[in-house]
Amino acid sequence: MLRGPSPITVGTPSLLRAINERTILDLIHNQGPVSRAQVARVSGLSKPTVSLALAGLLEARLVREVGRSRGERGPSALLYELNPMAGWVVGVDIGRKWVRAAIADIAGTIVARRDERARVTSAGTLIGQVGATARRLAAEAGVDWSQVTHATLGSPGVFDPVHGYVAMAPNLPGWGRSGLVQAVREELGTNVSFENDVNLAALGEQAHGHGRGVRDFVYLSVGTGIGMGLIVDGRLYTGSTGAAGEIGYLPLGGDGRSAHRRWGALEEAAAAAGMVRTARDLGMRPPLTALKVFNAARRGEPTARKAIAVEAERLALAIATVTPILDPELVVLGGGIGRNGDLLLDGIERELRRWSPFHPRVMTSALGDDGVLQGAVATALQAARERVFSRSPARAMEA
Repeated sequence: MLRGPSPITVGTPSLLRAINERTILDLIHNQGPVSRAQVARVSGLSKPTVSLALAGLLEARLVREVGRSRGERGPSALLYELNPMAGWVVGVDIGRKWVRAAIADIAGTIVARRDERARVTSAGTLIGQVGATARRLAAEAGVDWSQVTHATLGSPGVFDPVHGYVAMAPNLPGWGRSGLVQAVREELGTNVSFENDVNLAALGEQAHGHGRGVRDFVYLSVGTGIGMGLIVDGRLYTGSTGAAGEIGYLPLGGDGRSAHRRWGALEEAAAAAGMVRTARDLGMRPPLTALKVFNAARRGEPTARKAIAVEAERLALAIATVTPILDPELVVLGGGIGRNGDLLLDGIERELRRWSPFHPRVMTSALGDDGVLQGAVATALQAARERVFSRSPARAMEA
């Protein structure tokens, strides 16, 4: 049974009209396509009130007619849906190796995307690449850049809104300099938000992957670095300074014991460089990469399999450390290393049983390399919808 918000019946006529329009717009977004009668029934508003509000929303091009109902008794009725062209958003995933970007309409449909090698020689070069890529996407989608309502950028590190920079992003030269955020906003010339890439991957998994419908889960990204996105009670949890989930800094060494006086001990041991170092110490011959180790393990090479068993043990230790604190229902593995669930999951689950009485489900990401980008688009959509849905019809016509 559809349920909608109760109508508010006090206030000035203009305020009431704005409230009713927002109520109906939210309902159409969540339930559409819907008929006028369905809107009245679900919202509790009278049919004349619904008709007046729909007329305003149609005039403002925030909703559109989308055919007629079928299969119901009586005459068919016009159906209404959110006008996908009422706003546009851009999501960008900025990494050490790749810049991935996509543009989507306000309904969430991605209409164009680009994947480019990251130009990380300097912050200025990377900012210029982001701006140029975003504008090319808009052109490919046939959208004037002024129509883009919001852009969300994801990168390694912790966003500091007070000082306007991203801390703890050593793999992106110059990314931690003061004024970075303002420089990006000037380059893009639209509303911009910043978020940690692993947090966005968690939000992407929540919107489109294994996290759908899961109230409490964590996204563990293992690749060049290690990080964790935390979804608590259905919401992203970032902590008092935005650093929640920076588990690469856990003081856990490669031998499973606490490694005091060393920052980034877990990342040093279990990220890509640490895994390669383990494989080399076990006797694999260089040149080595994490991918080569996994490929060798799939061919059945015993030394490579032993290196992966050590990696699984380290990841299980990290999960066992976090689980009693957060009590997640699910752990999603992502990143260049984490996505190799065929080789890691059995070992992680075996070690978890040894380390801890708490055993959340452990799965590999459903989104692969697209997790951060999907999360960036989802985050931009949330901000854009709030902005677009809050416009009065008159202002929407002017925009």
